[in-house]
Amino acid sequence: MLTVAAEEGATEHNPIIPLWQEVVLGLIAFSILCFVLMKFVFPMMEKTFAARVDAIEGGIKRAEAAQAEANQLLEQYKAQLAEARTEAARIRDEARADAEGIRQDVLAKAREESDRIIGAGQEQLAAQRESIVRELRAEVGTLAVDLASKIVGESLADEARSRGTVERFINELGPAGSAGGRR
Repeated sequence: MLTVAAEEGATEHNPIIPLWQEVVLGLIAFSILCFVLMKFVFPMMEKTFAARVDAIEGGIKRAEAAQAEANQLLEQYKAQLAEARTEAARIRDEARADAEGIRQDVLAKAREESDRIIGAGQEQLAAQRESIVRELRAEVGTLAVDLASKIVGESLADEARSRGTVERFINELGPAGSAGGRR
């Protein structure tokens, strides 16, 4: 047994150094693995990587386009808002002008109505004044005739004559009598 063991020991090789058949078999297997990876797996990975890059870049481009569109819509909104504010200011100014015009119309109508009422009142006062002056003249005439007949001692019964006397008396008193009576 010793001999068999010695013979095996002589043919046994070092475990640190691989056998050349294993090295060749390993190189062939590695070459087949590299061929399969380069022929089938790497192109698929490259396609997937390219698709992902395209999706990311496309997403960025779509996001930039959406951002540009949003900015454009924002500018349109701001322009519409400014236009609406301008329109509101114009409408407000028109309303103020209309209100001022209506106010002026109402004031003018009120002045006209006031002038009409004042004029009617003045006409009525003038008519009443004339009526009162006529009544006073008649009464003053009657009193003057009574007084004159008492002073003169004769009757002034003649109506036409007394009326003429009274009218003459009042006309003589006219401006001087009325000015003297007002002091």
